[in-house]
Amino acid sequence: MVVVLLVTIIVFGLSRLLPGGPARAILGTHATPTNIAAFNRENGLTGPLPAQYWHWLTGVLTGNFGFSYVLNQPVSSLLAERLPKTAFLAGVSVVLAVLVAVPVGLYQAVRRGRADDYAVTTVTFVLYSTPAFWVALLLIDILSVRLHVFPAEAPQGSFSAIFSDPGAMVLPVLTITLVTIAAFSRYVRSSVLDELAQDYVRMARSKGTTRRAILLRHVLRNALSPVVTLLGLSLPFILSGTLITEEVFNYPGIGLLAYNAATQQDYPVLLGVVLVVGIATVVGSLLADIAYALLDPRVQLASDAGAGR
Repeated sequence: MVVVLLVTIIVFGLSRLLPGGPARAILGTHATPTNIAAFNRENGLTGPLPAQYWHWLTGVLTGNFGFSYVLNQPVSSLLAERLPKTAFLAGVSVVLAVLVAVPVGLYQAVRRGRADDYAVTTVTFVLYSTPAFWVALLLIDILSVRLHVFPAEAPQGSFSAIFSDPGAMVLPVLTITLVTIAAFSRYVRSSVLDELAQDYVRMARSKGTTRRAILLRHVLRNALSPVVTLLGLSLPFILSGTLITEEVFNYPGIGLLAYNAATQQDYPVLLGVVLVVGIATVVGSLLADIAYALLDPRVQLASDAGAGR
């Protein structure tokens, strides 16, 4: 939680240190001193900066995230409305990415140094190096503009609209999935190659264990343990991808909410999104560490040995 607090302090301080502060950003450059003073009084911006941050933080602890300057709604209601949509988009994309990246990475490791390994590595490297917005624009140009297969705009309205028009979700999900597959498959390939060089693999081969059994029962299981940690550590990367993807496809999640808040200088909304993303990142990393310890007995043995000393 210390990391989350530090992030909120930085964002809060930067929003207040802008020339004219939030009042000038919202009211415009032609706002009079009287209007700015009234705006600051109405939004609790008249006290010292530490006092303002403490007032905001105590409000957050009671469920009050502030009020949107632009949308004229409580920030908590905006987050409650948009967060399930982003969670659905990121969740479906990550599940699909893992289901594809694991066999692709395993195949690359088994075929290491051959032409098909080089071909797949080249494709994944290009996807990994390509910004998410560029992948999204390419998909729109090919699958929407040229072939007219899927719509270019994501479903609008409530969360239930996602299920009433699933075809409109294909391009946003495909964008994040392709970028995530590129990162995960490279990691799986490296992890499998490390496991193939271990002594237990040579021992299993000397005992006559089939190659298929070695790969599926031993190598893949051990190689997937670090991938669990990667899932937690990749959460900021995935959420940044959803932000760009939501903006390109006009998908009404917290990514688009954060983008609009930044461009419209709606700082209470931006602070609320930063807080939610920071908490999600910390929780994701914690869950990944716990899952890694449960999946890999060597971690438990190492911790027990350390405690014994």
